[in-house]
Amino acid sequence: MARKLAVQALYNWQLNPSPWQDLVQEFAADADMPKADREYFRSLIAGVGVDSDGLDMALTPWMDRKPTELDPVERAVLWIGTHELRAMPDVPYRVVISEAVRLARRFGSTDSHRFVNAVLDKAARDLRPNEH
Repeated sequence: MARKLAVQALYNWQLNPSPWQDLVQEFAADADMPKADREYFRSLIAGVGVDSDGLDMALTPWMDRKPTELDPVERAVLWIGTHELRAMPDVPYRVVISEAVRLARRFGSTDSHRFVNAVLDKAARDLRPNEH
């Protein structure tokens, strides 16, 4: 649930830029927040909010287009997945990819889940070579 809310928040953030702290505050009142891990949600938003440019740079070699050309849903999902692969080693890479694909299927365009899967698989090979 925390990832789902993070995708929604980061989607909004791309359309209406604001400090990431505002996203945390805005989504604290979301009807689904009681079912979510608030701390995990906050850590995802903070991680992406502080380093979205760095995440875009990290994503570039694994894609055939610029991150700025992505659909906002795909970009939000890839930001979260890349952040988790880079900063949350306790989350297995397979879980990161599986959750990202699930979110892309739910919120993205028809084949976005395939694109997300391919990009994060490449990312996992580079970022987590001992796990892969």
